[in-house]
Amino acid sequence: MAEYDYDVLVIGAGPGGYVAAIRAAQLGLKTACAEARDTLGGTCLNVGCIPSKALLHGSELFDEAANGTMAKFGVKATGVELDLDAMQAEKALAVKELTGGIEFLFRKNKVTWLKGHATFADAHTVTVADAKVTARHIVIATGSSVTPLPGVTVDNEAGVIVDSTGALALGKVPGHLAVIGGGVIGLELGSVWRRLGAKVTVIEYLDQLLPGMDGDVRKEAAKIFRKQGFDLKLSTKVTAVVTNNGKATLTLEPAAGGAAETLDADVVLVAIGRRPNTAGLGLEAIGLAPNARGQIETDHDFRTAVDGVWAIGDVIPGPMLAHKAEDEGIAVAENIAGLTGIVNHAVIPGVVYTAPEIAGVGLTEEAARALGEIKVGKFPMMANSRAKTNRESDGFVKVIADAKTDRVLGVWIIASLAGTMIAEAALAMEFGATSEDIAYTCHAHPTHAEAIKEAAMAVNGKPIHI
Repeated sequence: MAEYDYDVLVIGAGPGGYVAAIRAAQLGLKTACAEARDTLGGTCLNVGCIPSKALLHGSELFDEAANGTMAKFGVKATGVELDLDAMQAEKALAVKELTGGIEFLFRKNKVTWLKGHATFADAHTVTVADAKVTARHIVIATGSSVTPLPGVTVDNEAGVIVDSTGALALGKVPGHLAVIGGGVIGLELGSVWRRLGAKVTVIEYLDQLLPGMDGDVRKEAAKIFRKQGFDLKLSTKVTAVVTNNGKATLTLEPAAGGAAETLDADVVLVAIGRRPNTAGLGLEAIGLAPNARGQIETDHDFRTAVDGVWAIGDVIPGPMLAHKAEDEGIAVAENIAGLTGIVNHAVIPGVVYTAPEIAGVGLTEEAARALGEIKVGKFPMMANSRAKTNRESDGFVKVIADAKTDRVLGVWIIASLAGTMIAEAALAMEFGATSEDIAYTCHAHPTHAEAIKEAAMAVNGKPIHI
């Protein structure tokens, strides 16, 4: 009889967990994955990355048809109407197809899905749906959930004060949407409902949007969103939200202190961040305590302080991004199998899927300057022939390089295709490229990506088209 039921048991079937399980099974390890949701894929596929992109795309199509973008190119549409139910149905279909795809991959790779919430009994045993399951290695991949705002109660069913899950499922376009938090999630979902007809007010405690991003990006983003019709209340805190007869009234104050004001809204979206999911895991049973931020600390190989227990994704330190979790899922499985699994956390791209998109990888200019002498090259999208032809001229590409070695330290982009363009920058940085390497690489014309080449040329003061 085998010492353990499984070689590897993964807790959580989000992007990190399901990828770890599949990779472990590919490496010949008997693998199970515990997931309490009715569908696989975690937050990302069910109520995060995927459904939000469906609504972003649908709202962009509506906006182009209803507000003159298509007409500018001679495609005239009259009587354009929004069928929100159809848009929501298309979103649901995409989610069903992709979550079903993971079930297929589990079957294909012989990964056992243990349906239920897993709780540690000891370092090699968990309880799932009243059954004890043992494994030689256990990987914690439980992801994250919405950070609550003290004193503000989210009720997605009522649909007045909602979190990101509720904002994805609204049954009608709100007259006025108030977004608490000027980060990625708030801006993406605010963009959806603004394009569909809502007035959108974004309330951000800090003096700029998009905390953690490059300073130039943050300033330019605010200009672009204001031009699109967003009302931005920066350096502002929400001290109370009261609901009455299906409406909400927010009390706002300057972040530095001052007189209060009120703001009425039909829907309030609370989007102030996410926190690791560690509650209910029974970590105390194995002597594993989260750090002050609620995260599980690991070493470079994703081992925790408890032998045989590993952790990846949103539940450990680092950016809470699905693609980071996926890479860590592959790496942890390979490390468990005795191979060498590595994630270069210095080269993790991030994308904001607004229109235009915003993307970055590596260091911000501020962080790079704090480390030493740098050179910076910028190229505006208005000087890029493809962007200008498409009437997508907002934004720029910015390349940050070490002044002595010319090695690229960071790349920041605002452009309609920034999320795709950033892959080139990440690949270049992974290979240790210099700005000159990018500048002397032939880029197809006319493409948005030429702006990356020009920005790299600008690092040494020799762009062609500005």
